[in-house]
Amino acid sequence: MKLWFKKISAVLITLLTLGIYIPPTYLDANAEGEKDDSFPADEELQGADSAFSEIEESESDLDGIEDDEDSTDIDVSDHYIQMFTEQAREQTFNKLGPRIANKVEDDFMMDVFPSMEEVISTILDELDEEEFTYLEIEEQKASVKGEKIFNIYNHQAKEDVARFHVRRDLKPKDGYWFNFHYHLRDDNFEEHHDLGNIYWDKNTPPKWMS
Repeated sequence: MKLWFKKISAVLITLLTLGIYIPPTYLDANAEGEKDDSFPADEELQGADSAFSEIEESESDLDGIEDDEDSTDIDVSDHYIQMFTEQAREQTFNKLGPRIANKVEDDFMMDVFPSMEEVISTILDELDEEEFTYLEIEEQKASVKGEKIFNIYNHQAKEDVARFHVRRDLKPKDGYWFNFHYHLRDDNFEEHHDLGNIYWDKNTPPKWMS
């Protein structure tokens, strides 16, 4: 009787503990599965890094395009300014003529032309982009008798933006000077803006363009 009871007890204990017992291999496999779900695989991390790199490269490319556009605008502006100042120099020497220019060229390039360049650059910078494209240095010949050297002209509006002049000034006991100046549309060309003065001689200078 006791032996039979022991056998029954052993069977019952085995049945009760069978559902609770979990093999170690199952625990290990389950833990690995949870770990895989919680943490992305190396391949996924590499894919994310690659995506972020592509985004950064795209942003860098966009910045580069914007920089190129700004650089292009600056280059175009500088080109126009250089073109206008070169034409201004040629027109001025054409106005003075060889007889005067040969004597005062160095003084003009040192004392007057830098101011003329700066004024032209300022005028162009302050204008609207739309008007900027319609500007030109008037191709009409400078005045033989008058003060006109050249005008910056808006050919669409058919009006002057600025007028550059030179005149002879006779100062008693001193002699003749050439006064370079300009007038602006903003004040209806009434204000006299000096660019500089160049001394000639006590003798009367030759006629313009001679």
